Amino acid sequence: MNSNTPYEDLSPERLLNAVDSLGMRSDGRLLQLNSFENRVYQVWIDDDGQRIAKFYRPGRWSDSAILEEHAFTVELADQEIPVVRPLPFNGTTLHHYEGYHFALFAKQGGRPPELDREQTLEWLGRFLGRIHAIGANCLYQSRPSIDISSFGVEPRNFLVGGNWLPEGLRAAWASVADQALDGVNEAYHRAGNVQMLRLHGDCHPGNLLWTDDGPHFVDFDDSRNGPSIQDLWMFLSGNEVDMREQFAALLRGYETFREFDDSELQLLEALRTLRLIHYSAWIARRWKDPAFPAAFPWFGTVHYWQDRILELREQVALMQEPPLI
Repeated sequence: MNSNTPYEDLSPERLLNAVDSLGMRSDGRLLQLNSFENRVYQVWIDDDGQRIAKFYRPGRWSDSAILEEHAFTVELADQEIPVVRPLPFNGTTLHHYEGYHFALFAKQGGRPPELDREQTLEWLGRFLGRIHAIGANCLYQSRPSIDISSFGVEPRNFLVGGNWLPEGLRAAWASVADQALDGVNEAYHRAGNVQMLRLHGDCHPGNLLWTDDGPHFVDFDDSRNGPSIQDLWMFLSGNEVDMREQFAALLRGYETFREFDDSELQLLEALRTLRLIHYSAWIARRWKDPAFPAAFPWFGTVHYWQDRILELREQVALMQEPPLI
């Protein structure tokens, strides 16, 4: 299996055989769902509806790291928190077939959340407060943490050290990235010793589905240890007044189940900055996967990196502003 194109051997026949190896019988129909890091398919089962089959990117997570994520979602589901848990077969939730690691999930429908409604944000806050109350019980041992080194320094060095930046913009981007990371360090210093806990980790509206019964998350693949604000800030948008009102609504729901440490507000723009740097490096690392050039054709262009320079300059300024109150 080629690490640069790890899914080239995942033919429809192979993935259906993998599902069948668990004792289920697919009827041959399948639909590929939107996912870049892994490969995710809706599979039809004879006389038993549909299942979601998730094939993990080879080499990304160890078995123990995947099973830790599975155990967390099972723990949440056991507390009646609406998350999509992996289905067990033969005493385990992680399965292997011809070099691939995969898991099956129940199909869960839903619609995008209406984040412009205060009631929606409060409900979402309650949901996240419940997740974090469980997530704070212990830390991951096999999964890494969201921190300055892994989300900032290492991806910055990877991009500068590789052939990813146009020669005329390499020095400018490296300089502003260094300024941004200095700002991140200062923000962490101001925040002090914030509590780390198990998080969803990639908590954006695209990973949230809404039904009449409320919200549920569908993908804990990026779950890591980190501060609770990491799972809150991506639901904020607009100007400062908008974000302050949105955060107040989230917090009203959140603190129904768990107290929020206000010092973590110092990290809001710092975490956004780390995500921006990490995101560009993530695309670069996956560039030999054919799905990435097709999805991100603008990556690597002069215009792309000019925008990233302006973006980081804005973050440098924002991290110098007082935090949301």
